[in-house]
Amino acid sequence: MQTVFPEYIKEYLPIVIFLGLAVGLSFVMVVIPFIIASAKPDSEKLSSYECGFEAFSNARGQFDVRFYLVSILFIIFDLEIAFLFPWAITLKKIGVYGFWSMMVFLSVLTVGFIYEWKKGGLEWE
Repeated sequence: MQTVFPEYIKEYLPIVIFLGLAVGLSFVMVVIPFIIASAKPDSEKLSSYECGFEAFSNARGQFDVRFYLVSILFIIFDLEIAFLFPWAITLKKIGVYGFWSMMVFLSVLTVGFIYEWKKGGLEWE
């Protein structure tokens, strides 16, 4: 007896079910708060929150460049740690070549860190 769906389409059935459940659950999670929550805004709810006191300047003011520099340095050194964990786990498998490759990587980051330190990029006044 011939089946309605070919065999290769049956293999995608769990994926289709999973996507259907994900879309359905997402829709339910978006719609339910509109049904359940009460929409009674007052002046306190509509006011802007600025750490407990009224805003004192324009919200579109410029940040100091040092803020961006420190945040970029944090991201760089955070990614360094993300590379160190898998390297440490697979050190026996990758051997001497992997060890010295990571030493070159760490030395480049260290030179960059020392350069930023000497230029005063980490000073916050």
